[in-house]
Amino acid sequence: MRETDVIVVGAGAAGLSLAYRLCTPPPGHPVPDVTLVDAPAGPLRPPERTWCFWETSPGDFDSALTAEWDSLRVRGRDGSATVGRPAPFRYKMLRSGSFEALLARRLDGTGAPRRVAARVDDIRDLASGHGTGAEVTGVAADGSELTLRGRWVFDSRPPRALPPARTTLLQHFRGWFVRTDRPVFDPATADLMDFRTPQPAHGLSFGYVLPTNAYEALVEYTEFSRAVLDDAGYARALRQYTERVLGLGSFEVTATEQGVIPMTDGRFPRRGGRSVFRIGTAGGATRPSTGYTFAAVQRQARAVAGAFHAGRVPEPPPAYSARAGAMDAVLLRGLDSGRVDGAAFFEGLFRRVPMERLLRFLDGDTRPYEDFTIGLRTPVGPMLRTVAELPWLRHRRAGAS
Repeated sequence: MRETDVIVVGAGAAGLSLAYRLCTPPPGHPVPDVTLVDAPAGPLRPPERTWCFWETSPGDFDSALTAEWDSLRVRGRDGSATVGRPAPFRYKMLRSGSFEALLARRLDGTGAPRRVAARVDDIRDLASGHGTGAEVTGVAADGSELTLRGRWVFDSRPPRALPPARTTLLQHFRGWFVRTDRPVFDPATADLMDFRTPQPAHGLSFGYVLPTNAYEALVEYTEFSRAVLDDAGYARALRQYTERVLGLGSFEVTATEQGVIPMTDGRFPRRGGRSVFRIGTAGGATRPSTGYTFAAVQRQARAVAGAFHAGRVPEPPPAYSARAGAMDAVLLRGLDSGRVDGAAFFEGLFRRVPMERLLRFLDGDTRPYEDFTIGLRTPVGPMLRTVAELPWLRHRRAGAS
């Protein structure tokens, strides 16, 4: 049995980011003993993923980016385009493999976290009389039993079930990395939302285009709705979007990606015990109204590592303010009830609000008076009716995540 200062379970964006911040302390502080537990090769380990976020430049991970853009476009259902330059922000695309390789290079050598490949079955506080901290048990990649003990444990695994909520939608998507026979993409502009897609009865759908050059791009079909599509549904939607809407002509699909992100006004508990904390999506880092996670994961990792290095209890702070959570709850209920036209809602916001301010709003970084002025540019009547309805709605448990 190995004992360590910190155990981080899961080596996705949240786990890797926290391990990196913990192992790069301020000058004069010792490097803690960190163990990073990743799922063994197989069905428990997720395939390579794409993370997108906006931030000012330069950023910590710029050398690993696949692409970045300083011009963003939103297209309405009629094809009209709203184009903005959200300076000082740039929209950035990062692949999980490049991110992991960058952090591995930075953490190489003395002070790097110990890596363990294992299936984790249980995480629990140590029983009274057995010391402080928590214990992680499971099965290592070679089939042997695994037992680790640490003063603090951070669990980034996806939650087995979503918390009780008044509204639960899913952001689900499938993307194709395409290579065309002719130059059809503008590599200087990313299409953040393209609403020239069939809209579901509850929620919304849109296309998403991230060009890396004139011939290559990630093209995704995304829905906010109650249930995911089957394989034929995603294929049909992507074919319709690439052929009829974008008119790409002949192209090759070089890779695919697919995902499901919970969009819920339920509360994700950030604490799993006296010495156990949840981070990432499991710790509430996903913005319920948009699905964006990566930037909040970085804020969370910096805060946790800062508290640890200062000798405080390293409990992850809330990723978003209570005010942001209340606004998210109103929007989710409005979309789910059909009271709010999702495509018109987002199209109108991007058309009427300066893009830099809107991106700060979507990241929960606007002041109350800015939130108020943005609220006036939404469908006020339906939103107010939803506000009045929310206190009377029960929190119900959703299905598995």
